[in-house]
Amino acid sequence: MLHDPNQMTLFPKLPDEALEEMKQHGTEIQLNVGDVLFSEGDSNYDFHVVLEGEIQITKLVGGERRVLALHSHGDFMGELSMLTGSGSIASAMAIAPSRVLRIDMDTFKHIIAECSPLADVILTAMAGRTKDVEAQLRQQEKMAALGKMSAGLAHELNNPGAAARRAASLLRENFQNLQTLALQLNLLSKEELKFLTDIQRQLTEHPPHSSLLDPLTQSDKEDEVTDWLENHQVHNAWKLASTLVTAGLDTKLLDTLADNIPTYYFNNALTWLEATLASYGLIHEIEQSTTRISELVTAIKCYSYMDQAPLQEIDVHEGIENTLLILHHRLKKGVIVSREYDRTLPHINAYASELNQVWTNLIDNAIDAMDGKGDLKISTYKENNCIIVEITDTGKGIPPAIKSRIFEPFFTTKDVGQGTGLGLEIAYRIVVNRHKGNIYVDSKPGDTCFRVHLPIEPTMSSCKKVLE
Repeated sequence: MLHDPNQMTLFPKLPDEALEEMKQHGTEIQLNVGDVLFSEGDSNYDFHVVLEGEIQITKLVGGERRVLALHSHGDFMGELSMLTGSGSIASAMAIAPSRVLRIDMDTFKHIIAECSPLADVILTAMAGRTKDVEAQLRQQEKMAALGKMSAGLAHELNNPGAAARRAASLLRENFQNLQTLALQLNLLSKEELKFLTDIQRQLTEHPPHSSLLDPLTQSDKEDEVTDWLENHQVHNAWKLASTLVTAGLDTKLLDTLADNIPTYYFNNALTWLEATLASYGLIHEIEQSTTRISELVTAIKCYSYMDQAPLQEIDVHEGIENTLLILHHRLKKGVIVSREYDRTLPHINAYASELNQVWTNLIDNAIDAMDGKGDLKISTYKENNCIIVEITDTGKGIPPAIKSRIFEPFFTTKDVGQGTGLGLEIAYRIVVNRHKGNIYVDSKPGDTCFRVHLPIEPTMSSCKKVLE
């Protein structure tokens, strides 16, 4: 992080006379470039003051190390975690030969308890430093979430895009074959041509039948049709069978065709029929692929509420569904989603895009808690003057000892570098501070439920109650 004019306020330095006084309470240590003073997650470490050199403060966010601050002569660090008893939220490393004053925890607490001028400077720094670091990490959390979402969306868009591209290429090849085959069928009588085109129309007026057949039945029918075609000396029988069965053509209908089309033209007629049926299948595939792309683009636009006012009247179900669509790349690996929506719920005035961050954080956390496999249930209903959204997962649950802390800034149960501890804190701030609602959690192994209360009218306070 670059130094700026505000840093003198947020990170006040100890004056030289204060440094001299503090030397009586601590021990000087020498650091070479690359030496680590303390690491993220450490629970036992001391208060430090930089006497000479430069110390870089970093944090792992989404697997990437981010620079939070650079500390030099007079700067101090470690006071917040020492007073709260929590683990270090960041790491410190020398990026130049440095001298650092180390003061143990008991001595540091004694200095603070005496309310000396040193304590005033340190306590002032704590408030500003916490606010600055939290703001940085909240922005980085959003950017990391956006990066993961973008990667997932790129994957989701690539699949239908590649399918449409492949289908269009095969369709071009089929079209060229159809032109040649159509010329060869000109020698059929009008009645024979009409019979052939009637069969083709009958088979193409309905969606492909393959979705109605299980793989084993499909394979058995293809073997049956292949045998029939080979017995009637039809070229490339194995290649034609799959398309014919998918379209719903069986040996009974093949017998009817053989009875009405002269043997000399039968091979060409059947090849033409297969090519037209394949073309219709490819067109259907392109339609499905482009529809999927359109749905994703619409979901992204609705999720972010582009070109719309921040505060607007919304249906909470639309935001939840758009979030599920955008997170599909994570859900499809083994998460079964069930919905119990009360579609009669009224619309509410809300900061729509921010509320979608809440659904994203809660659903993403639920997927993580289940290790990507389990049951995710989303319910909505009305209680008093509030809309309630429940997001329930079958994950490992939240230990009772930490349940009261899960909405605290920087608190996380994930491994170092896997989370900043701001996802639930962001959700809490959006629901409670921005929407005057509340958020609760009930948890036991295999059943964790986050319950979001949103007032139907912004002025209502009936959503508030004692945390469960």
